[in-house]
Amino acid sequence: MTPVLAFADEVVSPTVACMSSDGVVVNEAVRAAWDAYRVLEKRTPAEERERAQQGLRAAVESIGREEVARGTVFLVGVLTGYLIAEPPGGGEQLDPLSDLIPAVIRRLPSFEMADPEQVPMVTGVLMAAAMGMDTVVWRDRFGTIEPKEAMVHGFVLWLLADLFDSLVDKPGTIDQLMRETFETMGTSDG
Repeated sequence: MTPVLAFADEVVSPTVACMSSDGVVVNEAVRAAWDAYRVLEKRTPAEERERAQQGLRAAVESIGREEVARGTVFLVGVLTGYLIAEPPGGGEQLDPLSDLIPAVIRRLPSFEMADPEQVPMVTGVLMAAAMGMDTVVWRDRFGTIEPKEAMVHGFVLWLLADLFDSLVDKPGTIDQLMRETFETMGTSDG
């Protein structure tokens, strides 16, 4: 199976929503979560960044900020699971406790807007993913995702995507995989 299809199997559900064992996140929220990544990613061309910003705004208006945040938590879980199970580039398997989670958490302060008070919750989401748990269900147990926390989940998603790209030593690889995945889901932005 090609890496794109293997990755798509983690993201795509036959229904109108992305599903984990118990959590359901609408496709539009997952797409918007990735649009937020594309806005943060400096290599995103200006025209594509503008489209991503518009898509993100439209999703927030349509399904709400909370659902977009849940989409981000979902993608954090998918990318974490993928990085642990099948390290990109065929390298050594990443140990979540000594490699993956510390690497991500150590880099969070590089984002000036990352609120340190949110680190325990985003670490919990990463741990839940590393343990094979449904990150959306795990996070939903704690109530509403506040804007400051949602922002930090977005930074974690960017850090995981950056790690993926660095492991394959090819910038833009994860973005290409995600865009191909969205095309198979029928949620491409064009």
